[in-house]
Formats: sequence, C-alpha cells, structure tokens
Amino acid sequence: MHLSGDYHGGRARTPGTVGELGEFGLIRELTSRLTTTPAVRIGPGDDAAVVAAPDRRVVATTDILLEGRHFRRDWSTAYDVGRKAAAENLADIAAMGAFPTALLLGLVVPAELPANWPMELMDGIRDEAQVASAAVVGGDVVRGSTITVSITALGDMRTREPVTRSGARPGDIVAFTGWLGWSAAGHAVLSRGFRSPRAFVEAHRRPEPPYHAGPAAAALGATAMTDVSDGLVADLGHIAEASKVRIDLRSADLDVPAQMSDIGQAVGVDPLHWVLTGGEDHALVATFPPDAKLPARWRKIGDVLAPAAQPQVTVDGAAWEKAGGWDHFGSEEEG
Repeated sequence: MHLSGDYHGGRARTPGTVGELGEFGLIRELTSRLTTTPAVRIGPGDDAAVVAAPDRRVVATTDILLEGRHFRRDWSTAYDVGRKAAAENLADIAAMGAFPTALLLGLVVPAELPANWPMELMDGIRDEAQVASAAVVGGDVVRGSTITVSITALGDMRTREPVTRSGARPGDIVAFTGWLGWSAAGHAVLSRGFRSPRAFVEAHRRPEPPYHAGPAAAALGATAMTDVSDGLVADLGHIAEASKVRIDLRSADLDVPAQMSDIGQAVGVDPLHWVLTGGEDHALVATFPPDAKLPARWRKIGDVLAPAAQPQVTVDGAAWEKAGGWDHFGSEEEG
C-alpha cells in the first residue's frame, strides 16, 4: 500500500501545521524518514508494498492507539507514541514465534496539529521497527478530529509452526521473559503528576518487548505463548481457555523490584497487583514441556494443570480476586 490520504491541499505552504504542510507534503516528509531491510522488495511510493515471505505464510496483526485513551500528549512525546505503537504490534508477531518483517501505518491527525508531531511519531515507529529487524513499508494518512495511530505488522515463520494459545498441556511449566508490572507502576506515577522513578515512567511510555525471545521460545519447544498486553493473569487466561487447562502461578517466583515496592507503598497499591494485572509491558509468557532447558532470561513462574470446573488462572492455588487487566470497553482512563 502506498502512503496516501484524503486531505487535499494543493498550494505550497509553510509547514507549521499538518494542514499547512498538506497531504502530499506530509507524505513526502514521513517517507523521507524511513529505512528499509532486505525483506522489502517494494517500499512506499507505489500502489502497494511488496515484502518477501520465504515461508509462504504471512503472520499479520493490527492495533489502534487513540489519543486520550491509549496515550496522552502531556505524558508522552510523539516519538514515545511511535515506539509504543510499533512495539505492541511487533510483540504480537514475536509471540507467535515469528520474525517481524514489515509495518504499515494508518494515521489520523487534525489539520491544526504541529507538523513536527507526525514526523517524530514516524521516527519512533521506524526506530522500534529497526530493533525488531523490520521496516515501515507504507500506509495511509487522513485528516480527523482525534489523533489515531493504527499499525499493521507482518512477520515470517521461517519454516517453523506458529506457537498459538491452544497448545498448553497439563504437566507443562509456565515461564516469562521481559518486564511485568513496570508499565502499570509508571502509569500510577504519571497519574499522580510525577515523572520519577524514571525507569518505570519510561517503561510505560516505551515498552521494550524481547522480540528475539519469541522465535527462540518456539525453537525451545514452547507449546503455547502470548505477549502480556492486558495483564499476566488476563493473558494467561486466554491460554487457559484456548488450551482447556488450569494455570497456577507462584507469587514467590514473581519478582517485585524494590523501587516498585516503594511506589506501591507511596500510592497504596500492592505491587504484586501490578505484576499480575498490569498490561502494556509486552513481556512474553509461554508454556514449555517440563524437561525444556530454558535460558537464564526465562523465569519459571508456574505450572499447567488439568482443569477443575473450568479453565482458569490461579495464584498460589486460589483464584485472583482483585480486579485488573485491560479491557478496551471498560475503563476510559488512558492506558
């Protein structure tokens, strides 16, 4: 797909705002910032992009970020939003055990938006794509009243079978790699008007998914896998439901950093709640056969058991009763 749009400004303009820059000026500025990879055969500028798919299967996912619901401009820069938008989609590709190859951008912006905002957004998307060895290959721009960022990510299986949510079996172990609860703790800090501890605030603004660990987990024999976007309990609940099993987590094996404990004490929240229910860290959590030899970066946190009355996730043998987990049709708070 080529970058195109429906904002039709024909005169040359001073690029102070998106409207002054015009549709084609905006497209020209955005595409000039892009890099490429060997997988990209035809990039932006034609009717559609062409991306190599040696496996002959294309892994695809898409997600939308809406200003006021998924990000706030007083909390995050445009560059932050770009990194985050790309990361959450690229993590979905990695969670299938696939290798990211390309991103497509759908962007809605008001005409009065400063022109540098979408430029910095694209810089963030491009840089996060590079971390995952992918490239932006096209998209669409449209004028609208609310900033909306939609990313579609593509990936390649490289002859492996995808790791789905439905393969967990009783006797498997549960392990994760990445960060858990950091974004939620950062959100709590920002919600109270603070900007530190910086590591947690940055974790909310720019998650760092362990992209390489997805294909590696597939090679290690992962039976089921997902990224933690809505919360550990909620996302493992998807695996439990799809696999018709019970997953029991051990709270003693869930790391709560000292600074996270300090934040929890300051705001009156048990930090374990963030670890279990905080989303948007995009850690990878997977189930493995009990004899799997996991690298040090994977931490074992639970077991897959035969289902009781129904598939579920328990913590230390009991249901986790505290509310949590992201629901797009629930809270209106920025997440």
